[in-house]
Amino acid sequence: MINIIIAEDQRMLRGALGSLLDLEEDINVIGQAENGEEALKLILALKPDICLMDIEMPMKSGLEIAEELKQSGSSCRIIILTTFARPGYFERAVEADVQGYLLKDGSSDDLAAAIRRVMEGKREFSPELVMSHMRDRNPLTDREREILHLIASGKTAKEISTHLFLSPGTVRNYTSDIFNKLNVKNRIEAISIAEEKGWI
Repeated sequence: MINIIIAEDQRMLRGALGSLLDLEEDINVIGQAENGEEALKLILALKPDICLMDIEMPMKSGLEIAEELKQSGSSCRIIILTTFARPGYFERAVEADVQGYLLKDGSSDDLAAAIRRVMEGKREFSPELVMSHMRDRNPLTDREREILHLIASGKTAKEISTHLFLSPGTVRNYTSDIFNKLNVKNRIEAISIAEEKGWI
């Protein structure tokens, strides 16, 4: 029996997924969560084989949970279900070592088959998501993403330099490189593009 948890903030979709997957003879839905914090608690408490995870949820995103579980060495396999074909999301999912990354518009039969393949040790990625990533790769380095994320959170260059133990001049150089790579003139444009692509 494959024990799964469903983490999805839309109640109707969460309930429908649970009902459909419970009809499968070899799949058992042992928990459902409506936000990221609840999902993480359920995974740690119930130790499911697989967690079906939405990307954008309150409190913690599906990607943040996948990253935390990877660091903790959890054996729970993660299948991300999304409506967003954002290349940056796919990149982060691969880095977080998720086993599946699928679009929500697939059939329940396809999802059940994907769950079984993931349990066999295979990886399941929607071709549309892979193609989106191939077309639009993230030009920013990890450090540049980190700095842009801090800029987006409202920190000044001086605060960023203190936080990252860099000189203010180095932070300004990184910021200039970010603007050049994204072909923008200011912080607002850089943040807007990076958020739209899912890079930060």
